[in-house]
Amino acid sequence: MSKFQLSRRQTLAGLSAAGAMSVFGAPFSLSARAQDAQIKAVLGIIRLASQAPSFIAMERGYFKAENLDMEFKYFEAAQPMAVAIAGGDVDYGVTAMSGGLINLAEKNAVKVIGGSLQEEKGFAGQIILASNKAYEAGLTEPKHLAGKSFGITTAGSSFHFMAYKIAKANNIPLSEITLRPLQKVGAVVGALTSGQIDAWAIQPSIAKKMIAEGAAKQIGLVSDVAPDYQVTTVFTSTKNAAEERAKTEAFIRAYSKAIDDYNAALVDKTASAEEVDAIAKFVHKYVEMDLPFEQAKANLVNGAMRINKGLALSLGSVTEQLNWFKDEKMVKDTITPEMLFDTSYVKTI
Repeated sequence: MSKFQLSRRQTLAGLSAAGAMSVFGAPFSLSARAQDAQIKAVLGIIRLASQAPSFIAMERGYFKAENLDMEFKYFEAAQPMAVAIAGGDVDYGVTAMSGGLINLAEKNAVKVIGGSLQEEKGFAGQIILASNKAYEAGLTEPKHLAGKSFGITTAGSSFHFMAYKIAKANNIPLSEITLRPLQKVGAVVGALTSGQIDAWAIQPSIAKKMIAEGAAKQIGLVSDVAPDYQVTTVFTSTKNAAEERAKTEAFIRAYSKAIDDYNAALVDKTASAEEVDAIAKFVHKYVEMDLPFEQAKANLVNGAMRINKGLALSLGSVTEQLNWFKDEKMVKDTITPEMLFDTSYVKTI
């Protein structure tokens, strides 16, 4: 990013800061300052139903109401998104913590500022799957995973961490499970469907679709082994967190409104049928566009997981993840929670 761009963004943030409403209750918001030019912002996106609030906020004008001229940039995995945010090409991202993200935090390049998708005890969140071939050979429960293969995107991904949690809960040394890094979610889907890998764990929007199509079998739930797991987090550059506070608070407010819509319609089911249809139509513009609307809507409804109100951050869970990365020698022992987390933006739970 050029010095001119940095200066311009700093100036815009300064103009907005005086009248900006904080997340927890100062009197004015960016949206009240109609005279201000809209502030450019880029949000990193992975085309998953769990990112529905991004699409809702865009389609309902919540970003625009906060004077944010939001653009989406699409990614296939968490790591390149983290690199783009550190480099200033993307402002905000909502995805799982990764070893790469933590290493960038150690270099003072990125900060986790909130939480998004979270497992909830007693709620069918992410699903542990077995391939049909492995299931027929006896892999009917997670306790049978020793000697089997488990799909991940990359080392240090959320899939890697879930494999660890599943193995630990079933008293299986992780070394007894063969981890198969396949880079992209689509590649893992194909490998499980074809029986090239034995198991995987994934968000219900994908898992339930595979089960319904007869491509895999359910053998467990991640919430049974990691009931408070903070699956995805919200992160930004250290510069944004420190110097673009008004802009970042505006992003959190807009996104939080969309989370409320999402949870009411799909998780708590307190919204009308018309509202559920409206939410599904927003998401269908970005996810599973190749499917007929009714089928995509069914996948969305059946695969909904709670997203933390106000982007609250489960500090215990993300700290556990940080410690696991250290134990696995994927990040330096010297990285502290203070290097990684900026807890000044949202509530911690």
